[in-house]
Amino acid sequence: MGRDESTSSTSPDETEEAADTSPTFRLGLYVRDISTSVGAVMLVGALLFAVSGVWPPLVAIESGSMEPHIDTGDMVFVMDAERFPGQEARHGVVTAATGAETGYRTFQQSGDVIVFEPNGNEQRTPIIHRSMLWVDAGENWYDRANQTYIGSADSCDELRNCPAPHAGFITKGDNKVTNTRYDQVTGASTVVRPEWVIGTGIFRIPRLGYVRVQPSQLWHTAASLAVGEASAPTAS
Repeated sequence: MGRDESTSSTSPDETEEAADTSPTFRLGLYVRDISTSVGAVMLVGALLFAVSGVWPPLVAIESGSMEPHIDTGDMVFVMDAERFPGQEARHGVVTAATGAETGYRTFQQSGDVIVFEPNGNEQRTPIIHRSMLWVDAGENWYDRANQTYIGSADSCDELRNCPAPHAGFITKGDNKVTNTRYDQVTGASTVVRPEWVIGTGIFRIPRLGYVRVQPSQLWHTAASLAVGEASAPTAS
């Protein structure tokens, strides 16, 4: 009697199916997918860094001090200020005062929006606000200020950071409700030295910043960024 081949052999389809469901095979697929995702994000991050010259090139917005032009939860692409400065820029930054004269606008208003270290402190969360004025060291800038943004001060003597302790930028958030005064009046920061400027905001990606991640991890390309006044920061 001949051998019954139908009961002693395994079909190719059954062998392939068993391999597809084995733990080793599934682990291999998982590792491959993770590696591909991490590699893709790292490549995108490297390209963005090559363009912007700033790391991280994307920052997540966590407060509403720049509303309505930049909203909470937006992601903002930041570029080194010196790369493509606007007309009549100082240290790569066009102030709102200069932008009003030249027609230079970003985020629907005159002047550049800058990311800077408050008081030059690298340990504090950076702030993203608009550059309003450039002042020279020792300058009495009271008369050049928008009187709406200086509070109740009647002279330079009554105005914080006036005369200017050093040359730099006067800054302010765009929000007309929560940010009614200059940062240098509220105490959010002293006059912003050019070397404290991390970069300028170029464009925003609405709501993407809600998916916040830490830049210290391998696949992350965004950093948390607080934009509120120093008296009530949204993150630290």
